[in-house]
Amino acid sequence: MICLLVLAAGYLTMVTATGAAIDRVLMPMRFGVVDRQASGKVAIVEMDADSAAAIARWPWSRSHYAAVVDRLRKAGAASIVFDVDFSSPSDAAGDRALAASLSRADGRVALPTFGQVAGSDDQRTIDALPIPMLRDHAILASVSIRPDPDGQVRNMTMATVTAGQPRPSLSAFIAARSGAVDQEFPIDMSIDPSTIPRLSFVAVRDGRFDASRVRGRNVLVGATAIEMGDRYGTPQWGVIPGVVVQALAAETLIRGVPSYGSPLLVFLLAAIVVCVMLRFRTTIGSTVVMGVSLCVLILGVLLAQQYLLITYPIATAALMMVLTGMACLVRDVIGRFKRQRSVDEATGLPNSRQLLDLSNRGETIVLAVAQIGNYDPLRAVLGERGTADVVLRVSERLALVGERGQVYRMSDPQLAFCLPLDQSIDDALHGLRTIMLQQVEVGGRRVDVAMTIGIATGPCAEMERVIADASLAAEDARASDLFWKRAQTDIVGLERSISLMGELDDAIASGQVEVFYQPKYDLRETCITSVEALVRWRHPSRGFVGPDLFIPVAEKTNRIAPLTLHVLSHVIRDLAVLRAQHPQLTAAINISAKLLSSSSFNTEVERLIAAAGTPASALVFEVTESAAMADTNKAVAALHRYRALGIAVSMDDYGTGQSTLSYLRQLPLNELKIDRSFVQHAHQNPDDAILVRSTIELAHRLGLKVVAEGVEDDACFEFLRTSGCDMIQGYLISKPVPLQSLATILGSHYRYAA
Repeated sequence: MICLLVLAAGYLTMVTATGAAIDRVLMPMRFGVVDRQASGKVAIVEMDADSAAAIARWPWSRSHYAAVVDRLRKAGAASIVFDVDFSSPSDAAGDRALAASLSRADGRVALPTFGQVAGSDDQRTIDALPIPMLRDHAILASVSIRPDPDGQVRNMTMATVTAGQPRPSLSAFIAARSGAVDQEFPIDMSIDPSTIPRLSFVAVRDGRFDASRVRGRNVLVGATAIEMGDRYGTPQWGVIPGVVVQALAAETLIRGVPSYGSPLLVFLLAAIVVCVMLRFRTTIGSTVVMGVSLCVLILGVLLAQQYLLITYPIATAALMMVLTGMACLVRDVIGRFKRQRSVDEATGLPNSRQLLDLSNRGETIVLAVAQIGNYDPLRAVLGERGTADVVLRVSERLALVGERGQVYRMSDPQLAFCLPLDQSIDDALHGLRTIMLQQVEVGGRRVDVAMTIGIATGPCAEMERVIADASLAAEDARASDLFWKRAQTDIVGLERSISLMGELDDAIASGQVEVFYQPKYDLRETCITSVEALVRWRHPSRGFVGPDLFIPVAEKTNRIAPLTLHVLSHVIRDLAVLRAQHPQLTAAINISAKLLSSSSFNTEVERLIAAAGTPASALVFEVTESAAMADTNKAVAALHRYRALGIAVSMDDYGTGQSTLSYLRQLPLNELKIDRSFVQHAHQNPDDAILVRSTIELAHRLGLKVVAEGVEDDACFEFLRTSGCDMIQGYLISKPVPLQSLATILGSHYRYAA
């Protein structure tokens, strides 16, 4: 917007009289840079005050001019040019004397012709020519001078038309330059008029002058006495006689024919500079560009004027640059004011006001509020500056998962960031917990930061509500000793949406519900031998809806059966493709507690397996301890039924239930999965290490394979390998990926080396 305004202002300046007026004001400074001496090829015979005093009668008899012509001719003048009006008769003897003198000059004399206004009430222009008897042996040249609207003379014409004939100007005649009628050229006002040789008229008439001062020169004869009038204002030299103006114009043309450069070229160059200035985000950068560009512009214009004889306008370009500089200054002042209002002073992070500005965006947002649980103790130990550094280090870690890397400081202990809509929350936060468990180094000290995260989803237009929900969820996560927790309003809102509108049914039918796969790495075979199927809901407006959010709702609304069958059919179909290249690959599917006792569900499972080309032995059904405890007899019967079909059975989330050991004896299990809450820190926490090792030993004694989930670093991997664990699962190997990405991983013959 600033660029458009500046360009518009520059264009208007260029096409209106404003730019020309400013350039006229600047003209004296442009000419004042160079002090040029006259060439010496032009001399002035001035009708000065001494001459007026010696020849007391006015108008002078033309016999005086005749005498001057003869004297100059004999002295060897190259040409004699009069800036004197001969358009009306004088005394007869004098007129005859001048005519005779002109005939003796052999065409070396130019007499003036000009246009003049008929009268005060008649604005017609009448052409004035010398009287007829003087025209035969003289050249007629125009002496018309056209001041600018401000009365200053800056230009001269190459030729004009009088009496229907084109006439060269005095300056063009003297310099022997040709040009078009009314073609104007700028007079070089850097030429010092005082360096033009001058002789008094009466001294020349009387022969009292040095002939060498006119020999070979072009001599201008004209009035310089104040009482004779004929004076003009100039931008550089003030009011000077018209004959001196003519001499300056002649001196200009002797050097060459100057011209005016295109204002459009300067405008375009200035436009480029304006665009460059606006690319800088700071006033300093814009000012430097403006200063350098102005210097280059001025230098270029002066060089073109002095050496190329091209006069370019400078006002428009300079005005555009100055306006842009002022606009950048105003922009930065306003921006600084906005930043002061929207940036946290201690850390420089954007504050809650900036986050609230997102309410103008018409889209859904997934907001995470991270709360530092030990903020007050950190401040007591580190002080305000040290704590601010801690907040900055934490924000750098949060930015790794935040959308566009932006993190906001909401209050002293709270930071907020947006999660990508096209990624599940589990995937987005998969490594953040591990990163946050690492100590933060500040001022040579290493400190622990206790953090919990609250998640809330909603439209940007309801940003205040979303922030409040996420903040409450962060506090609930702290109270529940969880790393992150979703806002209760998300669950209630989704439940209401599903129960009233059937969104989940539509999502399954329209293909919004997708199946991702997380590989399981066999520590003995050192390769991926199995995967776990995980459901993902890509909602058209909410983005990715996490399984932690919609699966409990699906169970409550009796939609878990069609959802599970949808996943199972996908897995069977995908396994048929994958096992063509990897025949030993198996896939695990989570089975809800409600489904173990559902005869219709089990019948449909048998139908799908019977109709598929994939053997049942390629499938693993994962059930939780809570599923087994809900109705033990029905659960055991259902699991035996699966085993009879050839499907392996795995107990998921082992260690989080209440009666684990007794059910290990009763349930027909093939595999046991240790919950991530025990695995993640088993290599660091002795209690967790004991639990994991004893579980592995117990499972092996019962003939079960052991899968450890939640493996996210090399140290944990090595601990599980040396502890005899069979398989591991976690982000260290791979996050959940779609089928095509899984095929790529398997095709690379993945081998992990710690």
